[in-house]
Amino acid sequence: MALHFERSEFDARRDRLMIDMAEQKLDAILLFAQESMYWLTGYDSFGFCFFQCLVVKSDGSMVLLTRSADLRQAQLTSIIDNIQVWTDRADANPAVDLRNLLNDLDLLGARIGVEYDTHGLTAYNGRRLDEQLQTFGQIVDASRIVSRLRQFKSPAEIAKVEKAAALADDALDAALPLIKQGGDEAAILAALQGTILAGGGDYPANEFIIGSGTDALLCRYKSGRRKLNKNDQLTLEWAGVFNHYHAAMMRTVLTGKVSKRHQELFDAARDAMLAVEKAMVPDNTFGDVFEAHARTMEAHGLTKHRLNACGYSLGARFSPSWMDTPMFYQGNPEPIAPNMTLFAHMIIMDSETETAMTLGRTYLTTESQPKPLSRHDLDLIVR
Repeated sequence: MALHFERSEFDARRDRLMIDMAEQKLDAILLFAQESMYWLTGYDSFGFCFFQCLVVKSDGSMVLLTRSADLRQAQLTSIIDNIQVWTDRADANPAVDLRNLLNDLDLLGARIGVEYDTHGLTAYNGRRLDEQLQTFGQIVDASRIVSRLRQFKSPAEIAKVEKAAALADDALDAALPLIKQGGDEAAILAALQGTILAGGGDYPANEFIIGSGTDALLCRYKSGRRKLNKNDQLTLEWAGVFNHYHAAMMRTVLTGKVSKRHQELFDAARDAMLAVEKAMVPDNTFGDVFEAHARTMEAHGLTKHRLNACGYSLGARFSPSWMDTPMFYQGNPEPIAPNMTLFAHMIIMDSETETAMTLGRTYLTTESQPKPLSRHDLDLIVR
C-alpha cells in the first residue's frame, strides 16, 4: 500500500476518534470529508466529488462506500479492508445503498453522527441522505469531531508540514528572479508550481493567487496573465504542499521604486504580523489573535482597508480550498494550543489609491511563542 504514515499513526488517530465518539454517545459516524478519510485511513482520492461515505462504528471498524472508479484507489492508498461499491446507473441513489449498508452493520435505531459540513456532501446528496435516515435512528450533526482532532498535529504530521514549508520557500526563490520589468505572470506562476512539484510536492487544494497592477488587490485567483511594468506591484499567495499538507505564504513584491503609500502599508503589515505572533500563544484564543491584527491596523488608520479575518489553520486538505478551521476572526473562542500549524496573513487593499500590500507565513504553535516555518524574513521585497 502507498501509505504516507506508519500503521501505528493511523491506529492512534482511530483511538482518538473512538474516545470522542464515546463522549458523544455515537454508535457510528458517517464521514464525507475527504480530509477526514485521508487523516483516519490514508485514503487519497478526488472521488469525493461523487457520493462516497466512510462509516466508522464505535468499535473502530470501518466500511467505505464508494464508486467502482475509486475501489483500487482505496485499496492502494488506505488501511480500509472493507470497501463496498455502489453502482452507477440511471436514477441511482447511493443514499439507499448507504442505508442498506447501515442496516447490514446492525445500526438500525442507533445514534449516528453525520459529517454534514463538507464539500464532500452536496446539498442534493445531503437531502437524499436525510430522506433515507429520517426513520432509521437518531441522527446528529457531527461535523466538527474529526476536523477538531485534525487541528493538533502529531510529530509525523509536523514533519510533513515542515517539508511543505521548505518547498514554499524554494518556490519563492525560483520566482523572484522572474519578477522584474517585463516579467511574465505565466512564467512566475509556472516557477512557483513547478518548483514544488519538482521537489516532490503536490498540487495545492486551491489555485495559487497571482495578480499584478490593479489585480494585485484581488484575494482570489482569476484567469488571465499580464507582464510587469517598471514600477509595479505583484501579489502572490501560494503554498508548499507535501502529502497534501500545506504551508502557505503570501507576499506583495514591488518592482522599481517604492511609493510612499506602499511603504506605509508595508510598515502596517509588518507591525500587525509581529503583533499577531505575540498573541499566537496558548491561553489566548483565535479571536485574540485577530484583535491584535485589528488594533494594529486601526493604529495605522487602515481599518477600512483590512479584511475581517487574518488567517486560519492549515493541514492536509483537498479541493476546493486549503483553508482549514478554525480561523482568526473577531470573537472566535477557539483556544490556541501547541502543535497547531497556522497561517497568518496581513492583507491591506487600498482601492482608493489602487495600492496593495500583503504579508503572510505559516507558523507552528508551541508552549510559548510560535515558530515561523519559513526561512524567509519579513522584509519588503523590491526587485
